Amino acid sequence: MTQTIGNPLSWGVDAARAAGHHLGAVTDRMTSEDASVDHMPEVRRIGVADLREALRLGLDDFAACRSDVVFLCLLYPVIGLALAWLALDRDLLPLLFPAISGFALLGPVAGVGLYEMSRRREQGLDPSWADAFAVLASPSFGAILALGLLLFTIFLAWLITAAGLHNVILGPEPPASAAAFLREVLTTGPGWALIVVGCAVGFFFAALVLMISVVSFPLLLDRDVGIPVAIATSMRVAAANPGPIAVWGLIVAAGLALGSLPLFLGLIVVLPILGHATWHLYRVAVVPG
Repeated sequence: MTQTIGNPLSWGVDAARAAGHHLGAVTDRMTSEDASVDHMPEVRRIGVADLREALRLGLDDFAACRSDVVFLCLLYPVIGLALAWLALDRDLLPLLFPAISGFALLGPVAGVGLYEMSRRREQGLDPSWADAFAVLASPSFGAILALGLLLFTIFLAWLITAAGLHNVILGPEPPASAAAFLREVLTTGPGWALIVVGCAVGFFFAALVLMISVVSFPLLLDRDVGIPVAIATSMRVAAANPGPIAVWGLIVAAGLALGSLPLFLGLIVVLPILGHATWHLYRVAVVPG
């Protein structure tokens, strides 16, 4: 059977129709029997050596699909620069660092296409960037989309919280300039208080996202389970392996920080490696169903 791509408008309509169909089933899945304990995937205990192996396999996937994933990930630096440009507005300047650092909260969503490419390569196929969009046909696409919206909501909650912290600690008045804002943050007591409190609260948001998403997106892509099972399994993996998952979170945070330099261009390499590695971390942390 001959397959054609079609024009962007018809493709977008088909994708929207599929998204609506899958989202319509999400509510039913929330209370389905799949969420019972008997249907929960079994999780394994892992170690730091497993993290190294996941990164090695992620690097192998990146090397095998380099041109495809680089093309696929060109959008990430653009999004990062757009966030920075918006935040450079005087009224939004206090949100510059929260927006850039909070962008990492959406990383698990951005990696869904990469998980699919790793899954296909694991099956002995030769994936291309177009295969990343095969998630649109997944039975769990609605759940994947809904979970992505949940992470976006957490991202917005982080920005609102960061703005509130700035208003309480430094006052509601917007800074006169970027230089004045940096001087106030880095050279005054209230500024350092904002840094300390902001990092502590940001850590809470990052830990929350890590626990609910460390394996949930790959699990949804791999099995038709539903959001409650995916989140519960992810949290069980984190609870069974607090040390290794904490190390994984530090690896992801350090990688994204390095990838943000210069001008977010490093994300073109860092995000694909972390995305592919996340798939392999899921494979070792969750017993195959």
